[in-house]
Amino acid sequence: MREDWTVVEHGCDPEQVARRGNTFLIGNGYLGYRGTLEEYGSKQLVGCTLAGLYDRVGEKWREPVNAPNGLFCRVLCEGEPVAVFAPRTEIASHEQGLCFRYGIHFRNTRFRLADGTGVVVSAERFACLEPVHVLAMKFSFSVSDVRTVAVETGIDRDVWDLNGPHLGGFRLVARDRVRVLEAYTQEAGIPVATAEIVLDPEGVFRDGGTSEAGHRLYEIRAEPDRTYTLYKFVAIYTGKDVADPVSAAADACMRSAAAGYEAMLRRHRELWDARWAVSDVSIAGDPEAERALRYSMYQLWIAAPEHAEALSIPARALSGQVYKGAVFWDTEMFMLPFFLHTRPDIARKLLRYRIRTLDGARRKAAEYGRRGAFYAWESQDTGDDACTLFNVNDVLTGRPIRTYFRDKQIHISGAVVYGFLQYARATGDDSLWLEGGAEAVLECARFYLSWAYYKPDKDRYEWLDVTGPDEYHERVHNNAYTNAMVRFTLHTACELADRLRKRYPAFWRELVDRLGFRRDLADIRRMLKRVYVPQPDDRTRLIEQFDGYFGLRDATPDELKAEMLHPHEYLGGGNGLAAHTQVVKQADVIALLALFEDDYPVEARRANWDYYEPRTEHGSSLSAPLYALVAAGIGEKRKAYEYFMRAATIDLTGAAKTHVGDLYIGGTHPAANGGAWMAAVHGFCGVRVGDDSVRVAPALPDGWEAVELPLAAKGGRFALRLTEGAVRVRADDANRGSVPFVVGGKTYVLRPGETIDVRLA
Repeated sequence: MREDWTVVEHGCDPEQVARRGNTFLIGNGYLGYRGTLEEYGSKQLVGCTLAGLYDRVGEKWREPVNAPNGLFCRVLCEGEPVAVFAPRTEIASHEQGLCFRYGIHFRNTRFRLADGTGVVVSAERFACLEPVHVLAMKFSFSVSDVRTVAVETGIDRDVWDLNGPHLGGFRLVARDRVRVLEAYTQEAGIPVATAEIVLDPEGVFRDGGTSEAGHRLYEIRAEPDRTYTLYKFVAIYTGKDVADPVSAAADACMRSAAAGYEAMLRRHRELWDARWAVSDVSIAGDPEAERALRYSMYQLWIAAPEHAEALSIPARALSGQVYKGAVFWDTEMFMLPFFLHTRPDIARKLLRYRIRTLDGARRKAAEYGRRGAFYAWESQDTGDDACTLFNVNDVLTGRPIRTYFRDKQIHISGAVVYGFLQYARATGDDSLWLEGGAEAVLECARFYLSWAYYKPDKDRYEWLDVTGPDEYHERVHNNAYTNAMVRFTLHTACELADRLRKRYPAFWRELVDRLGFRRDLADIRRMLKRVYVPQPDDRTRLIEQFDGYFGLRDATPDELKAEMLHPHEYLGGGNGLAAHTQVVKQADVIALLALFEDDYPVEARRANWDYYEPRTEHGSSLSAPLYALVAAGIGEKRKAYEYFMRAATIDLTGAAKTHVGDLYIGGTHPAANGGAWMAAVHGFCGVRVGDDSVRVAPALPDGWEAVELPLAAKGGRFALRLTEGAVRVRADDANRGSVPFVVGGKTYVLRPGETIDVRLA
């Protein structure tokens, strides 16, 4: 395994178990398996999180289901456990790592027992890309002296849950050489089947019976310095997948065993190679940045729901149950761009999820007395909002804090619209509009129409009592980002209406009549001319984040931290330290400038970057990539690079908040990973796809000699090579049409197979 595609850590530290579980995560979009050791249990946060399967126990929070751990495996030497953190076992050396080119987790641990015996345990595992229901593991050990050794392996039903237990009614079923543990979710009684099969290719182990936990024991009188190996396949199916999960899981295990570990691994590598062929970014001159960006893309790939038709990616991907396994605005704003320009078919699946959950958004709007679609802040399988009204507890008093994430973050519907429009621009594909996308956009516009407040004295429409992405300041008026997203949504709805009326008149008539949208469309057209969006001040060029923001106490994040009485104290809420100051969790104005860069001159972008940057606490992992994007656009290369690296390495270093109040929010950060890709490709490489062309204007960080990347755009595929002084673009031979590229202020129309080389002034 090449070092530039590998993350390796040494030593065993109980304080790092949770973070390593995130860093070494493997997955395939159907499931995520945390980067824990084979002998670990629920106390070490072993988790196999299933995509799209949710459960609620009583009045606890509804969250995704973790399947029983089918990969549990440990060594017993003369009856004594040989495991990390086991008593009477000394660890001579320990290595744990991940090959993120192929999604392979590995470990190598040297133990020294009380009698001086040396034991080496090594293992590797991967979550198959085909079939996605299967996990595969190779488990090996050796001893320094003749000893009786047993390998204990089975399906551990002691599942780690945040708000469980989610499974009950366990039943163990034997099918030939396969054992299947069947269980049922508590809320809906959905069956979950976890099957295992163990292979002894050399036939050297004998049946040692079962352990106290009911796991199988494979015994051998081991000879010194000889490596013994078992292979294991685990298959997981649920009642949402098939009618008979037990049979499906057992059959998948048998097929995998028949194919063999090496054949399964070979196919797995082939599929990963195909992924990297359409996404890998090569950065000459900065191997550290190249490695971090590749790792970020790996985290996106292992969460990609390639197997499903209408599924999205949760805010913590498949690293556990944090944030209730819910889908946020993160997906459309930060993850979708990567898939749009690598695998547009996956981007389409992410957006089809929003079409499927449109009725949930309608129900939420009606709940608050509004019309149209108010998308869930925390969306699960039905689109109904899983977000509660009390999300955080005060660590000082223990009392719950009323938060206004669920009911006031109306910008979420604008994010959904933004995602649909970006898909149409990037692909040139209208079909998603006709399959529900247009309906979702119109309903989001209708929702904003129903929230609007008209100010006769100012002859303008305002959006009051809202919360922007900066959650430290709730229930504010005329949040700049929110109002800009409203205007964008209304404008998109009007342009889409014109497009559909001209291109698909029958479809348009049916849609507008079914929705009863004619009067609303007329109202939206009139309103659009009077939408109020805070603008740069004529003198300072500053945009006020919301009404009255500049009148708050000026402070810095460091000053507030000095006032904190507890390290996990929540800075927002009604009494949070930041709520009455200008310290922001993430700068909504910076988000506005990142999304709508072309609408603001560089002087305004620079002035606002300079103002908000020292006042931003970066309490959200989404903050850094937005700052990187804006910094790149104003020539702040050093700062842009720093923020890019902060985003790209967040799951390598674990440098992110793990608690808000007493709420655990640990896990991976796919939005930051996607934001790192955006900072590199949109920011540094200057690659932007518009309505009619692709613009390329590189502004590479110091030390980046050249960047090479593939790009999917306008229905074609292209290979780009960028330096500070030159751009090369080659159109794939298989492209079906010509695509205009704007480089150095000049337009070049690339036909299939053509290449352009442009020298930049």
